[in-house]
Amino acid sequence: MATKHDVTIDATETTFRILEMLKELDGAGVTELATRLDIPKSTAHNHLVTLRENEYVVKHGTTYRVGLQFLEFGEHTRNRMKIYDVARPEVEALAEQTGELANLLVEEHGLGVYLCRARGDQAVRVDTYAGMRVHLHCTGLGKAMLAHMPEERVSEILDRRGLEPRTETTVTDRDTLEEDLAAIRERGYAIDHGERLSGLRCIAAPVTDDDDVAVGAVSVSGPSSRMKGERLETEVPELVMSAANVIELNMSYS
Repeated sequence: MATKHDVTIDATETTFRILEMLKELDGAGVTELATRLDIPKSTAHNHLVTLRENEYVVKHGTTYRVGLQFLEFGEHTRNRMKIYDVARPEVEALAEQTGELANLLVEEHGLGVYLCRARGDQAVRVDTYAGMRVHLHCTGLGKAMLAHMPEERVSEILDRRGLEPRTETTVTDRDTLEEDLAAIRERGYAIDHGERLSGLRCIAAPVTDDDDVAVGAVSVSGPSSRMKGERLETEVPELVMSAANVIELNMSYS
């Protein structure tokens, strides 16, 4: 079997590294890109010119930025996913019922990808957005999914992505995470106690297929000052699990 090294194309990888760096920096010039990526300026320039000619980046003065054509690709990808179409009304209803931030997450390449978000009238503003990728171990959504994946898949993800600490409460030990995942399976939902963003609590429930394997997860997130007591332990979990159940039924029979 061919290895990754055997089949990858260096020039294509350079193009993607440039695009990722443009996104990370929110725009950059040729010299900065070349320095950051440790490539010749001529190489950075040639890739940027090619990307601009094909309308994937735009140029303002000497600064290049990722172009809007990627939005079309993202919307195309999201709209072809059945779970997005089925879950969006439930996510919006969760936001309205709780007044908080509601989310839908799926897994791709061992990372969680936010497919949609809805804001209630009291929702806090956080850094998440549709399309954002996050590690699974440090979010309620991700843990809800990990708890309902085959053991070998969980191991593959953790081996590849690791258990990077994001806050003081992030779980970074595999044994501890496995205990957490077992508890999630027992009670039916996951709790994120500020494990990615300090001060933000999240209640998430998995959306599973007919084999009880996670295909996504839905959640409600809010500040720890509001997500406590009965609201944290009963009210929001019941709403989130009910939404997940409705999504599962509609995924199966629609």
